[in-house]
Amino acid sequence: MKLLQMNHVQKSFNDETLHVLKDISLSVEKGEVVAIIGPSGSGKSTLLRCATLLTEMDSGELIYGDIQAVHNDADGKAVYADKGELKKVREKFGLVFQSFNLFPHYSVLKNLMDPQIRVLGRDKGEAQQRARKLLEKMGLSDKENAYPCELSGGQQQRVAIARALAMDPEILFFDEPTSALDPELTGEILKVIRDLAEEHMTMVIVTHEMSFAQDVADRVIFMADGVIVEEGTPEEVMVNTREERTRQFLGRYQR
Repeated sequence: MKLLQMNHVQKSFNDETLHVLKDISLSVEKGEVVAIIGPSGSGKSTLLRCATLLTEMDSGELIYGDIQAVHNDADGKAVYADKGELKKVREKFGLVFQSFNLFPHYSVLKNLMDPQIRVLGRDKGEAQQRARKLLEKMGLSDKENAYPCELSGGQQQRVAIARALAMDPEILFFDEPTSALDPELTGEILKVIRDLAEEHMTMVIVTHEMSFAQDVADRVIFMADGVIVEEGTPEEVMVNTREERTRQFLGRYQR
């Protein structure tokens, strides 16, 4: 079952002089872990921002399950669904940023409870129960009254993942979730994501962690210059590489 489809997505910036996404199409099946790799500036983060409605695409289709969030008009320009439909779409996914994006003036517990109450309409008791269960899962039960500034980067990122999971998303997006962390804390976050993969959580992960992508992903997408150069199983893309551009990129990591 396809949870996400993106068809012929295009996006430019600077009055269309900077063409960041050039006709990108991809789909994600339920329970699948998709890793997106590629050099900086290849359009990976912009693709994620288009998928999560943070950046408006210029043209293309965006479909979550049976909801069409974006379609093209007669001129081939992107047209977004109405507010009610987009609200339903937003409830289908969670997004974990590289910079954590926690509310600094909220405690850890309130960071997890507040979105559940405001967006999902859960009562306080239910939201608190869900939050505490997830903090326990993340090994952070003793931090529920702490504020983000009192936590390490790895702890903050675990809180951010717990907050995304508290919304019960069908699909979870990670935008370079370890790039702000030192190597020791990186391992901590990769373990959390690995555990989620074992629970068959559907995930799309933009990452520079090549060995992690090779171990955890069901499918790897290599992007460069705004296009998908190569995609397939980790073995196909990262071991039996077909494209020279992919080979050059991976070679930098293997030296």
